[in-house]
Amino acid sequence: MMQQYRRLRASVPADTLLLFRLGDFYELFFEDAKDASGLLNLALTKRNGVPMCGMPYHAAQNYIAKLIKA
Repeated sequence: MMQQYRRLRASVPADTLLLFRLGDFYELFFEDAKDASGLLNLALTKRNGVPMCGMPYHAAQNYIAKLIKA
């Protein structure tokens, strides 16, 4: 999964946040997670040393709207 994320992350501009769908959540990792957690007031956690945060897929529209306004 992280290989797929890293490949996708490398394909988008550095100033773009990549929301990665995992089950019922959109997850952000590494610097994207650090940036988004501050902008969206999401809890920043770590899994295996990797910073991450996420949002339920059904709430993504609201979070994306906040990101666009930020």
